Amino acid sequence: MKKSGFYCLLFILLLGIFAGCGTPKNSEPTKQEDNGKIKVMVSFNAMREIVEAVGKEKVEVQTIIPDGTEPHDFEPKASDLEGLHSAKIFVYNGFDMEKSWVDKALEAADNKNLIVVEAAKGAEPLPATGAEEIESGAQNDPHLWLSLKGAEIEAKNVQDALIKADPANKDFYEANYKIFYDQLETLYQEYNQKFQSVANKNFVTGHAAFAYLSRDFGLKQNSVEDVFAEGEPSAKKLKELTDYCKTNHIKTIFVEDMVSPKVSETLANEVGAKAEKIYTLESKEDNKDYLQSMRDNLEKIYQSLK
Repeated sequence: MKKSGFYCLLFILLLGIFAGCGTPKNSEPTKQEDNGKIKVMVSFNAMREIVEAVGKEKVEVQTIIPDGTEPHDFEPKASDLEGLHSAKIFVYNGFDMEKSWVDKALEAADNKNLIVVEAAKGAEPLPATGAEEIESGAQNDPHLWLSLKGAEIEAKNVQDALIKADPANKDFYEANYKIFYDQLETLYQEYNQKFQSVANKNFVTGHAAFAYLSRDFGLKQNSVEDVFAEGEPSAKKLKELTDYCKTNHIKTIFVEDMVSPKVSETLANEVGAKAEKIYTLESKEDNKDYLQSMRDNLEKIYQSLK
């Protein structure tokens, strides 16, 4: 999106905000005040999953990027950002995931009391290596939430924000975080043992979203597309992938939602593998929550390595 277009949208948003500035303080209560829940805006589904795991019934979560929209390419409209003005907390992933719009959106929201949470803060980033990412100025692979260890960090940052917003329920948020953390650790320990038992550590995905998961378990990801799933792979890249799959006896090519399956399916046919769905959690899929989606991912990857 051209800068001029983006700023026009932000100007429209600001007009709407300022139009409401004259409303008396004792007028109709906000949604948050009315139902007693903390209004939390999040950038996309994975952040929603983590916020709801820690906040449970005390939070009301609104997602800016709708399901079915590729977060890497999202260009917000003014209407997408209106909720930021009345929200108590805004959670975004960080690590360049929302880099193209988040700062401008926060400035336009003009919410001085908004608690802003970069969920990935405190984690060790992996570099974005694709040519498209480098050209766009992205430095980091954003997919931290697809790591169980990464999710632990992101959930802790969410817990701290909820306590800041609602200190009276500190024990509630800490207890929920501890439950979620223990579930993540149990899943990690289970699959760390499984992955240690297999000699093959190589798997292939549609786009390079699983580097942090690979770091957790000592695996090696190869992919049809780069970190931000931009463009079609070259003939040279496909030849390299075909050779890689044959050399490493790849039995499964994983396909993600919102990434075109055509090339992955062609590759699978070429090397005698099957194409199988894997979750990125960028959208809500098959009505699975975070832990269900990650268990499904880990089991499929493990089975593909046996």
